[in-house]
Amino acid sequence: MLELERLPADVQRPAYDRSQLKTRMVHIGFGAFHRAHQALATDKLAAQGSDWGYCEVNLNSGTLIQALRQQDLLYTLTEIADESLHTRVIGVVTQALHGKGDGIDSVIEAMSQPDVAIVSMTVTEKGYCYMPSSGKLNPDHPDIVHDLANPTQPRSLPGLILAAIIRRRERHLPPFSVMSCDNMPENGHVTRNVITQLAERHSAELADYIQTHITFPSTMVDRIVPAMTDAAFDALAERLGSRDPVAVEAEPFFQWVIEDNFVNGRPAWENAGAELVSDVLPFEEMKLRMLNGSHSFLAYLGFLAGYEHISDCMADASYRAAARALMLQDQAPTLRTQGVDLEAYADSLIARYENRAIKHRTYQIATDGTQKLPQRLLDSARWHLRNGTSCDFVLLGVAGWMRYVSGVDEQGQAIEIRDPLKDQLANIVANSEDGAARVKALLGLNAVFGDDLQQQAFVSRVTELYLQLLQQGARATVQSLVTQG
Repeated sequence: MLELERLPADVQRPAYDRSQLKTRMVHIGFGAFHRAHQALATDKLAAQGSDWGYCEVNLNSGTLIQALRQQDLLYTLTEIADESLHTRVIGVVTQALHGKGDGIDSVIEAMSQPDVAIVSMTVTEKGYCYMPSSGKLNPDHPDIVHDLANPTQPRSLPGLILAAIIRRRERHLPPFSVMSCDNMPENGHVTRNVITQLAERHSAELADYIQTHITFPSTMVDRIVPAMTDAAFDALAERLGSRDPVAVEAEPFFQWVIEDNFVNGRPAWENAGAELVSDVLPFEEMKLRMLNGSHSFLAYLGFLAGYEHISDCMADASYRAAARALMLQDQAPTLRTQGVDLEAYADSLIARYENRAIKHRTYQIATDGTQKLPQRLLDSARWHLRNGTSCDFVLLGVAGWMRYVSGVDEQGQAIEIRDPLKDQLANIVANSEDGAARVKALLGLNAVFGDDLQQQAFVSRVTELYLQLLQQGARATVQSLVTQG
């Protein structure tokens, strides 16, 4: 357990009176990224006199919430680079709740506190119960089916937020803004879609209320935050003199672009390094395609080649060149950003990937691929198809995902697939011959690929690259494509 009195003198402690903080935000998804990103920015503002505090919520696992409670709602964040590290104690949490342990009604009640002005979330793409190919609510999702039948005991994120909106409205409390901090294009629009479409199934009047009174600002977030390992926890405990089970590590880089569209006020995040803009979408697309797209490319093809971390991929000249080519040849032409030096941006990403102190595992990034492919790679492929241009690195990333979800690596070892559609993927793999038939079967996943990617140019080239991965392996295939380029 974290003990402040045992921490070294160089660890930064909260330089503000925590008793003056108010629970003005509820955040759903107390994961590593939120702890290293939005909570950090808000903590910096508290040191400047802000009274905005967080009620942190985890809907499923209660381990982190219980640990946080046991150490007075404090935890440590360490920014780590090859040659330096800096640790600070984050003190901006005012409440912590676990949906299952405390009961979902306690979470709805927390969201119904009069001071709450923002509900934010980091629950990954799969938490929105939406169809990535369309951005709309998936009405057949088991949690949505449950929530329609049991609206006061929701299981899904959209159902939970809708229940809080209804309760606040019944109590004549001011509305809150709903802010997604997950990696989806137009994440505010996706969030509005799923909540409004769920509300429509209750009443048109409720949906109209949401459209009129609730705002859904979009955001773009960027910071590499690897999953903590036992070795990382042990090293941190030795350095700090006490163990912090809620600790998180991150790279020094931090970026947060926020659509300034809040209905009931917000923290002055611009004073903590955020950028408030009128349109986030160009920034979102740039980050999703160049950073997240190259991350997914490296995750699948790196894992298949036996590279455990992104920094290991960067030590391979072919993978390094392939990642840069993916960004600049295939992704950059599809973007709508203006006044941004995309070559410099790509070089900065490569430099970040080289940080060997950040143990960002390829397997971690490879999870939930069905939710990530559309915005990271497939939207770019669509752009190139419309424009009649090639995008072989994007298509190799798609083929790499197909090879990865086939469930066996190049050494013949089983790969544990972590994906909300893992049962469907396993069924496709079990009932298709490995090769062109496997590619065709996977392309039939309409929720991922939609109907418009069944074009011959797309199907034939993905199939060629998939067969090359089978015959030559990931490392040789990447090297071959770099040489051709």
